[in-house]
Amino acid sequence: MKIASGFKLMLGQLTLATCLLSCSTIAQDTKQQSLRSEAHQQRDTYRHPTQTLSFFEVEPTHSVVEIWPGGGWYTEILAPMLHNKGQYYAAHFPTDIDNQYFKKSLKKFQQKLQSSELYNQVILTEFNPNTHMQIAPENSVDRVLTFRNLHNWYMYNGESGAIAAFKSFYKALKPGGILGVVDHRLPEHLDQAAEKHTGYIKSSLAISWALQAGFELVAASEINANPDDTAQHPNGVWTLPPTLRIDAGQKDKYLNIGESDRFTLKFRKPNQ
Repeated sequence: MKIASGFKLMLGQLTLATCLLSCSTIAQDTKQQSLRSEAHQQRDTYRHPTQTLSFFEVEPTHSVVEIWPGGGWYTEILAPMLHNKGQYYAAHFPTDIDNQYFKKSLKKFQQKLQSSELYNQVILTEFNPNTHMQIAPENSVDRVLTFRNLHNWYMYNGESGAIAAFKSFYKALKPGGILGVVDHRLPEHLDQAAEKHTGYIKSSLAISWALQAGFELVAASEINANPDDTAQHPNGVWTLPPTLRIDAGQKDKYLNIGESDRFTLKFRKPNQ
């Protein structure tokens, strides 16, 4: 059975991964571009963009889809990197869903795209589990990346919505293309159903969903790990920075923990 073999790989063979590419090109893109705000660069301590994009084997010649780029933290890195020789797709919130958060976020992102010529090659598409699934032409892209979004699809669309998302990514990727997933990690001994609305996801569950969509698990990395995060907080992951949804007098406590513990998973669409 395909899922069982995937878990066997995860449990028996998976080791900490190292970068498969030289980090030099990506490091230059992440540190030497004018688009990145100081506040965004300060979060590199927790988000490790150079190591993460190297682990996902992103190259300047690739076509890359980022799912739900939000305010454009990774857009500020990926759009300039891919501007001359590659292609960057931003699969953002759909325009026809009556959700004020979606509308506000998308409007701000569209304004960002007008702020620099380095964004003039960005292709804006739409994504929402089960309803808006065409993130790019079928079998056309080298990489699909999603950062801290999987928990949202599970929270609001359940397991079926999460699996549908993976199937959409699979459809867009070329055979041999790579899917990169980063999200807040729930310890395996905790009950996922009980923790559904905390923003944390078990990595084993993410792997299961990807395998059900047809992906192969390539590797996992501890690049974005934070051993100080227990995932047990009064307001879920939003207790931690940068959100800090906390009571007065608790700021130092949660700043000392830092941002969340995150899994970083690399999957491949099999060659056909």
